[in-house]
Amino acid sequence: MIKMFNTMTLAKEPFHPIHDDTINMYVCGPTVYNYIHIGNARSAIAFDTIRRYFEYRGYTVNYVSNFTDVDDKMIKAAAEQGITVPELADKYIAAFNEDTAALNIKPATVRPRATEHIAQIIDFVADLIDKGYAYESAGDVYYRAKKFHNYGALAHQDLAEMTSNAAGRLNDEELERKEDPMDFAVWKGENGDGAIAWESPWGKGRPGWHIECSVMSTKYLGNHFDIHGGGIDLAFPHHTNEIAQSEVHTGEKFVNEWLHNGFVTVGDENEKMSKSLGNFVTVHDLLQQIDDPMVLRFFMATTQYRRSIAYSESNMTQAAHNLDRIRTGYRNLAFRLTDAVAGDESLIDDKASELVVQFNTAMDDDFNAPNALTAIYELVDLANQYAATEVVYQDTVNFILDKITVLMSIFGVDGLSDDELLDDDIEALIQERNDARTNKNFARSDEIRDSLAEQGIILEDTPQGTRWHRK
Repeated sequence: MIKMFNTMTLAKEPFHPIHDDTINMYVCGPTVYNYIHIGNARSAIAFDTIRRYFEYRGYTVNYVSNFTDVDDKMIKAAAEQGITVPELADKYIAAFNEDTAALNIKPATVRPRATEHIAQIIDFVADLIDKGYAYESAGDVYYRAKKFHNYGALAHQDLAEMTSNAAGRLNDEELERKEDPMDFAVWKGENGDGAIAWESPWGKGRPGWHIECSVMSTKYLGNHFDIHGGGIDLAFPHHTNEIAQSEVHTGEKFVNEWLHNGFVTVGDENEKMSKSLGNFVTVHDLLQQIDDPMVLRFFMATTQYRRSIAYSESNMTQAAHNLDRIRTGYRNLAFRLTDAVAGDESLIDDKASELVVQFNTAMDDDFNAPNALTAIYELVDLANQYAATEVVYQDTVNFILDKITVLMSIFGVDGLSDDELLDDDIEALIQERNDARTNKNFARSDEIRDSLAEQGIILEDTPQGTRWHRK
């Protein structure tokens, strides 16, 4: 049985989906005013991995993740670039799709934009007003936070302290507009910049950030759904406010399980990522600098999702080494298909199956990726040991290779084998090198090896013959 840590209860709980074979899951997406940074990528990878594990376990996953495409940051960025807010959104949504595809993040079942749901947002806000939970003030509409029962439960913070902190962040004008410092905007009146606004019963304006996710999640997943995810920084105020406004609007419990991923720190000093510190890393830039995006995917996917991740050059180097270990073991065994005989070896199959059970047990325990990875390493060790035996059986080779492939795909890592074909010229060169070595013409043998290396093809001499992989 799968157990997950619910931020609401601060406990691991057995997971019982509302529908036996289907999981409805919402994960907060980015505000598309810039390229996504590695913190955004960490969240997207963490929940993509969780989604993949659910699917591996036989569930159908309705996975909804939004784009916030209207926001103060977007208005500012659009003005700086001399384009409209929708043009800015289109630009960075396209970049998001490109960058996440490189990291093998599966497309969401639905990827809604806030601006596509303005009519529903206005209706939602009007209902909150009708029920006495929201009020209009100078063109804005605010939600009466403290009127909601148990407000702030998800954040596990003292309400009086939260109120004091909120008051300290507001200027005099904002304090005057609000009945209480804790109240939050569900609709923002036009501020006169003319950048983007819609007509509403309270004048022209645009939605507040929190209301957008309430509308989009309930539209596509229903009033009450299984899982809501996002970064731990969203627990308060964003997710806290989603709960308050959604449950008043629908009269139902909003979400069963709240999952939050940990932060990303940067550098060996584990600094918080910040533009002011000069350590702000976008995925778009990073993908131009690294040879293999799967290393970044592997690094982030194999850290337990609730733990913080220390992004550094040394940790990426270690991740590349570990991934290469898995790929090499896979390819060592795959190479033996050239001389494998028909049949299987049940003892080896049983050992591989036991390791798959270990993997499942680890992932069932709040998606414990590091322990699950240990099972994969042991499976790779088994592959290496079997590849070194004098006789191997086709069915067993394929069985182990399939298990490694499937388990690594849960972490979103593909490309374990070198599927690109050696062309006839390169095959001829490898054969010529083998002949040269037989004839003790080592100068020619070395020349061929160096020539292939220049083409990105690395040769490895094994007891079973010469195998290759791309650099």
